[in-house]
Amino acid sequence: MPLDMILGAQWGDEGKGRITDLLAVKADITARFSGGDNAGHTVTVGSQIYKLHLIPSGIIHPHTLCILGNGMVINPERFIAELDDLKKLGVDISPERLKISRAAHILTPAHIALDGAQESQRGGLKIGTTRRGIGPAYVDKAARRGIRAGAMEKPDTFARLIREHVAAANKLLERIYGQPPLDAEAISARFHQIATRLKPYLADTGSKIAEALEAGKTVLAEGAQGTLLDIDHGSYPYVTSSSPTAPGALLGLGIGPSFLQRIIGVTKAFQTRVGEGPFPTELTGPEGDLLRGTGENPWDEFGTTTGRPRRCGWLDLVLLRYAARVNGFTELTLTKLDILSGISPLQVCTAYSCNGLSSPNLTDTPDAIGSYMPVYTELPGWAEPITSVRSPDKLPAGAQQYIRLIETETNLPVRMVSVGPERDALIHR
Repeated sequence: MPLDMILGAQWGDEGKGRITDLLAVKADITARFSGGDNAGHTVTVGSQIYKLHLIPSGIIHPHTLCILGNGMVINPERFIAELDDLKKLGVDISPERLKISRAAHILTPAHIALDGAQESQRGGLKIGTTRRGIGPAYVDKAARRGIRAGAMEKPDTFARLIREHVAAANKLLERIYGQPPLDAEAISARFHQIATRLKPYLADTGSKIAEALEAGKTVLAEGAQGTLLDIDHGSYPYVTSSSPTAPGALLGLGIGPSFLQRIIGVTKAFQTRVGEGPFPTELTGPEGDLLRGTGENPWDEFGTTTGRPRRCGWLDLVLLRYAARVNGFTELTLTKLDILSGISPLQVCTAYSCNGLSSPNLTDTPDAIGSYMPVYTELPGWAEPITSVRSPDKLPAGAQQYIRLIETETNLPVRMVSVGPERDALIHR
């Protein structure tokens, strides 16, 4: 049976969480494969809003086993806080339906302190990190000095490793960054208690996924961040520290590609990004403000994790074609089409211009896009609201034309279109 993937096609924040929530109805397992609590997925069910950072969005469905894969870096304190919040909302967060890979890496207060110190020292060259410690945790992983989640099976040993790790980080904080040291003993004691609580959640998750697939069950791989933030394929250095792409999903779950079926690229009907970095189609005037919203609605363009206002602009089909190539998308899901109602005309970037030459595709890696000018195709738009539409043929002519342009330019079908934040505000095509 299939392994399906839900992946971000832009700079993250595309609305992957609610699509995972939708498809998890028929999934036996939903699994996160990369990143940490720098991700934020918002799922709206009736009047209840669930904000998830580490735990897969499938947790809301009581039949689904949820997995935090080996490719993640996990802040156990944030994980416990998320568990407690979900429990208050009546969600079953027992170890029987939620598992952490023993090979996932642990993110600590020392990583968070180092992240903040490093970002502050960059001055005007800030990357725009979430300051959640993600980068330093992946640095330790790559340097082979990280602490894996499996160490929590022996709380005394785990506490010792944490104490030594914080002591080593203190040397950097004090000598390099001029920051005060952390209390290694207090953190060690706190993490000893954490290990005792989280031991039952640990598992060989790669084996569980493989066994499920071989038994004919459905597995849904849930991405965090987006393709343009990939450490290898994104707009470097303004990227995350992991691989939120299709190949990264296989590595981050410990399985091969033989069961792959659907690779779903999720893209907004416009473009957004948080933090620093190039953004060819960015709108800095009233149109950008209109796309962003005021922040009074959860559907507005403010980060789920950080609360930062997102930068907004016209849809960039050059980058969407690039994301399709990197991931091998089999289809697209288009979110937030409703936000474009009442904006006319609409612009869509269909090519880049540089030195008098125009190209429909990237001629370099995404870190070079700051030197390109967007070439736009203008569309008429539509006036009427579409949040109540549930059938594709009931969409206004302008909205249908907008979708057809995306399909033509990417050579991919748009299978789902979201027209509002609610769980049922979706059009199947």
